[in-house]
Amino acid sequence: MAQSLNINTEYKKALFLDRDGVVNVDHGYVSEPKDFEFIQGVFEACKQFQEAGYQIVIITNQSGIGRGYYTEQEFEELSAWMTEQFKFNGVDILAVYHCPHHPTKANPPYLLQCDCRKPNPGMLFQAMHEHRLDPEISIMIGDKKSDIEAAKNAGIKQRFLVNSGQSLTSDGMSLADGTYADLLSAANDLLD
Repeated sequence: MAQSLNINTEYKKALFLDRDGVVNVDHGYVSEPKDFEFIQGVFEACKQFQEAGYQIVIITNQSGIGRGYYTEQEFEELSAWMTEQFKFNGVDILAVYHCPHHPTKANPPYLLQCDCRKPNPGMLFQAMHEHRLDPEISIMIGDKKSDIEAAKNAGIKQRFLVNSGQSLTSDGMSLADGTYADLLSAANDLLD
């Protein structure tokens, strides 16, 4: 008798997060744990989203790789360390996606106009495809206009900015569904 496989084909909701300025203080081209400073309340906020059924995915432009400030390997090591810190605090990070490219300020082979660098939606599309994530019920939280544009370009319906990173611009805020002081403020309001 053939045994049927129980395959979950249901699409899931995700919380897509920019990294620098949302998860950690944006000190500029952070590449080592000693320079990585988590923003206050980020673990608590992510735990709230996780308990509400969201898969957590980090989507980050990392042109520091293309500029030669650090390597892909160093980025991967930092990401592994970061996800371990989340795990230690009771939060599972589903995946981390990064774009090492820049169209004008990078060294070959990273000097190119790609579809993954936000505001392009390539990283978001990849995450949604690989993990069966539904943009209709997902949320993107970033600290820059390009985060919101990428989410809009990927069809993510809920898009928010936090003021814990870059200075918010009026055109960025006009594209967002709302702004919050930080990720914990967003969690407390959106999941209330």
